[in-house]
Amino acid sequence: MAESKQTAPDVCEVTCVDREKVDRIRESVNDRDTEQMANMFKGLADKNRMKIVQALAMEGELCVCDAANILEASIASTSHHLRYLRKLGLAKYRKEGKLVYYSLDDSHIQKITELAAVHQQEIIERKN
Repeated sequence: MAESKQTAPDVCEVTCVDREKVDRIRESVNDRDTEQMANMFKGLADKNRMKIVQALAMEGELCVCDAANILEASIASTSHHLRYLRKLGLAKYRKEGKLVYYSLDDSHIQKITELAAVHQQEIIERKN
């Protein structure tokens, strides 16, 4: 009796490569840039850091103490998250007297956050 080979419904059943498309993409997409983008998303993949970014997108600027209260976390832990976001180029800070205020680095981060929220809402609505 012959065995029937089953494939997953979301996988090609035959191999077919569009060489022009593949070559064009390989020329345009480089490993260094891709890795940096992946690191940016890794930075946003933490629940607390995402919450900080959302808060900064909403308010524009927050002091470390306010961010810590939003997270219901220690100032030390929150500062660690904020420094990490700054290291990734997602946030920037300014010091005013004894207070440190953080904001998003630029409007691109704001847009990424807004798009992620819209996308998440669409996923929820599709499931309902």
